[in-house]
Amino acid sequence: MRTFIAGGRVIDPANKTDSKLNVLLEDGKIAGFSTGELEADLRIDAAGKIVCPGFIDPHVHEDPLDSSGRIDANLETSVFACMLRMGVTTVIGGNCGASVCDGADYLDLVDRDGTPVNVAMLAGHEYFRFLSGAADRYAPATGEQIRSMARAMEQSLDRGCVGISYGIRYTPGMTRQELLATLSACKSSGKPAACHVRSDAGEIFDSLREFADAARELGIPAQLSHIGSMAGFGQMADFLALVDAYRLGGMDLLCDCYPYSAFSTGLGSATYDPGWLERYGCGYDVVELCEGKYKGRRCTKEIFDEVRRDFPKCVTVCHVMKPEEVALALAHPAVMLCSDATMSQGQGHPRAAGAFPRLFAEYVRGGKLSLYQAVEKCTLLPAERFGLKNKGRLSLGADADLVIFDADRIQDRATFRQPILAPEGIDYVFLNGRLAAKDCRIVSGALGRAVRV
Repeated sequence: MRTFIAGGRVIDPANKTDSKLNVLLEDGKIAGFSTGELEADLRIDAAGKIVCPGFIDPHVHEDPLDSSGRIDANLETSVFACMLRMGVTTVIGGNCGASVCDGADYLDLVDRDGTPVNVAMLAGHEYFRFLSGAADRYAPATGEQIRSMARAMEQSLDRGCVGISYGIRYTPGMTRQELLATLSACKSSGKPAACHVRSDAGEIFDSLREFADAARELGIPAQLSHIGSMAGFGQMADFLALVDAYRLGGMDLLCDCYPYSAFSTGLGSATYDPGWLERYGCGYDVVELCEGKYKGRRCTKEIFDEVRRDFPKCVTVCHVMKPEEVALALAHPAVMLCSDATMSQGQGHPRAAGAFPRLFAEYVRGGKLSLYQAVEKCTLLPAERFGLKNKGRLSLGADADLVIFDADRIQDRATFRQPILAPEGIDYVFLNGRLAAKDCRIVSGALGRAVRV
């Protein structure tokens, strides 16, 4: 199958390219470029449009497994379907330590069943912590449990996971001994570790140092997760300065961030443990419930206590971050875009369906980023961070994952009340050389394959 994409503005930061060119796809690969016509089975007129590598989301919470052990395949409500509709062709799952199963096993399921997007996985520490018998997230693990975690995480890396992930916020019993021992799983491979650090707001600096110092000691590349929701309360400038100090000192340290000023997590998570009101300097009304009998309501103390007790998995959105802090993060050259997408039967945060088009609508058209910078944050930066050598670029022979969009029309439409509304302004999404989505509607929902490193 030969596809000829004619007359688009081709932006490819991996090759420092920004020119009007024609692109040829053949047999799932980038096959050539030209300024003239080439014969093909399918010709697409991309005049006036942007042609770039398919977007890569470095921080996604993968779709769950159903009772038969299959990945959720709902093309309306699943996370992966939301990804495809907004131009994402590859995702990194298993973030914040919370894999739905062994990440390497999940990759096998992706290849068995197919998914709307390509999937790479991190080996989630929390999953292996519980598997080792350390089920109390507030208690330290024993030496044998720590050794069991480290062995299992290293095996997942050997089977193709692109790195490991932590959610220290969600496993507050983690000790430095546990962190160092499990981080060591990355030493032989040189793969990175991503982390939702221990705390945020005024406690962010000690939390950053805890993880970064351990990774630096072992010489492991490190990724700081969703920094807008960690330092977006007045600490961002100093936080980024500390990140820069580590980088100038020789450490491979990068960050990701989503373009919203509200975060999302379960009401029963450690984020809402006693002290959260004081940490954010807020009242209960900043918490919006996304499901259950109070769906769409802001909390009172009574509602908060009731739902946290009776429905701790209830998805919430917490409106506490400062928009100017998020903008500061996204402008930094060491910060890539992410969605932090998670869904519960179509309920959740609009970032799952809108993060990538929102970057172009709000930040590029709003004059906060150049178009080239935005494409780089969506493609090259995550591809390089996670060792995806054939993704995030339009090099000859690279996988033919690409997106064609209108820079003047691309726009997120998902809202906190309707979090899975498809965006607009994205004309075509190709996955492994085949048409996967057109006009923000899914054409083929099972073209995705596992990405192993």
